Amino acid sequence: MTADALAVTRTGPSIFEQMKALSAAKQAELLAWLSDKKIADMYDGWICWARDEQLPPAWHWRVWLLMAGRGFGKTRAGAEWVHHVAQTPGARIALVGASEEEVRRVMIEGSSGLLACAPIGGKPVWEPSRGVLSFPSGAQAFVYSAANPDSLRGPEHDYAWCDELAKWAKDVATWDNLRMGMRRGKRPQIVVTTTPKVRPLVKKIIAAETTAVTRGRTSDNCHVPQRYIDDLNENYGGTTLGRQELDGELIEDIEGALWTRDMIERCRVDAVPEFRRVIVAVDPPASAGGDACGIVCVGLGHDDVGYVIEDASVSGMSPEGWAGVVADVAMRQGADRVIAEANNGGDMVASVLRAADSGLPVRLVHASRGKSARAEPVAALYGRGRVRHVGAFAGLEDELCGLVVGGGYEGPGRSPDRADALVWAVTELMLGRRVVEPRVRVV
Repeated sequence: MTADALAVTRTGPSIFEQMKALSAAKQAELLAWLSDKKIADMYDGWICWARDEQLPPAWHWRVWLLMAGRGFGKTRAGAEWVHHVAQTPGARIALVGASEEEVRRVMIEGSSGLLACAPIGGKPVWEPSRGVLSFPSGAQAFVYSAANPDSLRGPEHDYAWCDELAKWAKDVATWDNLRMGMRRGKRPQIVVTTTPKVRPLVKKIIAAETTAVTRGRTSDNCHVPQRYIDDLNENYGGTTLGRQELDGELIEDIEGALWTRDMIERCRVDAVPEFRRVIVAVDPPASAGGDACGIVCVGLGHDDVGYVIEDASVSGMSPEGWAGVVADVAMRQGADRVIAEANNGGDMVASVLRAADSGLPVRLVHASRGKSARAEPVAALYGRGRVRHVGAFAGLEDELCGLVVGGGYEGPGRSPDRADALVWAVTELMLGRRVVEPRVRVV
């Protein structure tokens, strides 16, 4: 039977997921009812145990890009797919990694590699000296390194598995030589398993109509210990590195952006200093059902550095609702001033804020320039190391990185409401009047 004739699709939850939902008594009853052969077949059957996202999409793709966080199960998915296509007699399969050592250590000999997950009676013969795996069907898999693109110049293949493409040193030359050799068989296919990283080649692969893309997070794998996930989230959650390596997001900088990911990562701190002043800034929505209400709290330390300490922005709330959030933040953070943009709503903005807390020290500001123009001097403060983020603020940071020099916004959502609130706060603290005012009384 050829690989084309053998479907690798499944509908519904895996056997593992179904059995996990049963009580211990029901699990024992089910296993007692099955014959030893049935249990062996079930244990050995990847299609029974795999999560849906670890199985190839059910259409005739040429490239399957499995781009997910660490520990998602990408390597196991790639190895199982190779075992599947290796059932085709005489198939030639390319195994391509960042180096020959990584192909051997991860893709072949690793805990989720080809030798470890070989089916019963289907374990290939591994010849390290030749860099060749020979399968019972007569199919063979060959080791290639992305550090030596010319090694792929000439050989022909039916299938290929490329691992961690985003870290290949000579990615374009290696990929081009591989693709030019994918001319055997009825339907040559390539599986790419990688953690996300913005590279032109990765973006090109994603954009192709014949590419199937699967994304996923570390936490999607129920076999990964929860304490491990909790520890990583505590240390990296919300940061660019965490969103890339754990959540599997492809995060890229926009050309001409006022803020870059690297700039924001350099300004991240853990400790909260004592503040001379604390400001809560509000960018109200134009209507109750419109854009988000940007609510950002920034403190000015005795070191004359601004510290972003909270993003409390909300969506879909009535004026009374978001005004209540502002009052809570101001009280909790001990703010001495609430700055509210009055272009949308005018005096109504001040009225609803004071209705939420009559003691709120509100000052209205009016925008005479566009958001990007107002943001430029604040971005300059970031560039000089004068603003820090206490922790991670993913939504806010995405909006900052969407503001473009000279005007325009290319970030998430219709408007950078969170970013605009931050700009108002930093402007008040560091670019406007420098006075110390009484804090909101905390009771």
